[in-house]
Amino acid sequence: MTRQIIFDSREDWLNARRSSIGGSDAAACVGMNPYKDNVTLWEEKMRMVIPEDISGKDYVLYGTRAEHYLRELFALDFPEYQVSYTENNLYVNSAYPWAHASLDGELIDPAGRKGVLEIKTTEIMQSSQWTKWSGRVPDNYYCQIIHYLAVMEYDFAILKSQIKSGSGLDARIETRHYLIERSDAEEDIQTLMAAEEKMHDCITTGRRPDLILPAI
Repeated sequence: MTRQIIFDSREDWLNARRSSIGGSDAAACVGMNPYKDNVTLWEEKMRMVIPEDISGKDYVLYGTRAEHYLRELFALDFPEYQVSYTENNLYVNSAYPWAHASLDGELIDPAGRKGVLEIKTTEIMQSSQWTKWSGRVPDNYYCQIIHYLAVMEYDFAILKSQIKSGSGLDARIETRHYLIERSDAEEDIQTLMAAEEKMHDCITTGRRPDLILPAI
């Protein structure tokens, strides 16, 4: 059963997220985060290392400020979906007591099914980075989305991504939408949640996990 918790402040919300495994942690649990491995995640959860505070970086500030407008644009562009959002939200599920979800938005489709809206703003620094968006959702974002589907027990998710390269008036900006059906991702969800449970066990017992190397 999923339960919603609303915090009075962003600071309280951020502190609550540190105590369990969230969507942004999911990819590291299976070796699919290009910026953090599973051992580093374990060290952070064990308070052995302090993660870098990136909240003041330009790309993070841009993403935070753009989220509201991109959510409103989604609602305008796709009026067939009901879109809702609660600030400083956190969801927990008794089936996965180690996990939490914080959503950019919730959806109801024309058939009455419930879904997750995930919003990403990405800046492409090298042309080769476009390949991870070629006809697919990047692995780390996919892990985050199916983590949310597990915690929320929802039927689908839509990723709205704004991809930017270059600067000024010459910048290339693309907006893409990806639909992920839970029925197509069920096996991946089970694999991910099993890996997260192993990470949770390592955190509670203090046992350092074996390093998961990314696939070549």
